[in-house]
Amino acid sequence: MPYWRAIYGIVAGALAWAQVKYSNEFLKIGVGARAAGLGNAQVAGATDATAGYWNPAALLSTPSYPQLVLMHSEYFASVAKYDYGALAFPLAAERRLAVSFIRLGIDDIPNTLRFYDGVSYDFSRITKFSVADMALYLSYAQAFRDTALSIGGSVKVVHRVLGPFATAWGFGLDLGMLYRRGPWRLGAAVYDATSTFNAWTFNTETFEQAFILTGNAIPQNSIEWTRPSFRVGAAVHLWAGKRFSLLPMADVVIFTDGQRNTLISARPVSADLSLGTELRYRDWVALRLGMTNFQRMQEWSGRRYLTFYPTTGIGVRIWHFGVDYALANFTGFSQGMYSHLVSVRADFHPVLTRRLFSKGG
Repeated sequence: MPYWRAIYGIVAGALAWAQVKYSNEFLKIGVGARAAGLGNAQVAGATDATAGYWNPAALLSTPSYPQLVLMHSEYFASVAKYDYGALAFPLAAERRLAVSFIRLGIDDIPNTLRFYDGVSYDFSRITKFSVADMALYLSYAQAFRDTALSIGGSVKVVHRVLGPFATAWGFGLDLGMLYRRGPWRLGAAVYDATSTFNAWTFNTETFEQAFILTGNAIPQNSIEWTRPSFRVGAAVHLWAGKRFSLLPMADVVIFTDGQRNTLISARPVSADLSLGTELRYRDWVALRLGMTNFQRMQEWSGRRYLTFYPTTGIGVRIWHFGVDYALANFTGFSQGMYSHLVSVRADFHPVLTRRLFSKGG
């Protein structure tokens, strides 16, 4: 098969995928290796800058000085790269602001649409392009009237790129609340509260001729919507002696965009469960286990059974720096498609900042 036909499948598939019912699915993967190790049970358990994504109200759990979190993971045999970064900093004693960025992309895809012009093949006409989904979050949190309740919100801008063939811009709003009492934390968040929209623009001149030759329909500019989803959960801090502590946590995730293959599958609402447990030795080392992505499967014999994806991870903190690792599968495809996630965290404590930027080094 000529090389130029391969690009038709990539572009046609990507453009068709842009029109499917489940929009902006990349924003449901989750962020942070700590969260991944805990099965993404984070609406009440997030305590670092990733809270801007999980529950903006939980940003009040971050330190009273700037904190940076960076994450990298790869999917589908390292074909897709998933990167995340967040910076949280205080505005006042009971106010926090955070900026986050997410990118899920496949780079260096050969564009062979002009490789064959109907007469000859020319390798010099092969270029490369990227398919990427990106989102920028601006998050804010504050205490509610000097109580144990905090509230927060995130404004997000979504940008999706299908090489030179199509682009989309979208906007959305997430809201959250967190209640802290003793060892308990109760959290709730609504994502895409006003329904996030993506406005797609197709550069048809880049592929129109090729699509006509192969009998593919020419896509039109359109708008797709991401319906609201909800996450409610709880976490509790249990002490086991002076040095060890246990933090079990659980989230219930509710989708309103139709029937999904989840723990509770119904129309128009489906619900899933995320569970996690973290065993800490002081604040230095943490071991994590989680369960997520519950699905009902059916064998050839007709017998139905329930499955879930287990997750695991470890975290190490030294002074004002931390490294987290997780082994998890959030693609929803196969039990064998697990990915390694690594996060690093830096707390810019005033003492650390003075040492880093002092004249003495």
